[in-house]
Amino acid sequence: MPLRDTLARVDADLTAGRVPVARQRLRGLVSSFPNDLMLRRRLAEVYRLYGEHAEAGRWTYLEEDQNAAETEAFEARYRTAQQRMHALAWRGPESLARTAFAREQLAAVRAACSEAVGRPVDWDTVPSGSKEDSRGSSFPGCLAGAGCLVTVLAFLAIWVNGLIALFD
Repeated sequence: MPLRDTLARVDADLTAGRVPVARQRLRGLVSSFPNDLMLRRRLAEVYRLYGEHAEAGRWTYLEEDQNAAETEAFEARYRTAQQRMHALAWRGPESLARTAFAREQLAAVRAACSEAVGRPVDWDTVPSGSKEDSRGSSFPGCLAGAGCLVTVLAFLAIWVNGLIALFD
């Protein structure tokens, strides 16, 4: 569906009071057009209707006239540069941003992330922020694996018991 048609539906949804539907449409548009600052601003306006200051700050982070309280809420929710890079969901180089302020914000976040991980990063390959050597070694992960193993063994025991009963 073309961008204009989807925006018309967003307007119709908001007029009809279907705010969750409008939010979902705008999230889809921002996902499809991550470099469109106008779509980000519209999504922030919808989050303001919910009183979601962190999400409103997230989507206006690249705007020069951002609300300081919303920006603080965004930065408090997404504490690390890696988390902010993921949250901003930008794709491509900073030069795709239409305003100098947005380019500066994006460059600052990317530079902070590069410094934090110790190597250059770009917006298309954002590091996850999790330590690679701890993958799979957490207690909840081991507990989940053990639970799966017990379930499979119980299923096999029931199946074998049924097979033996069939031939008795």
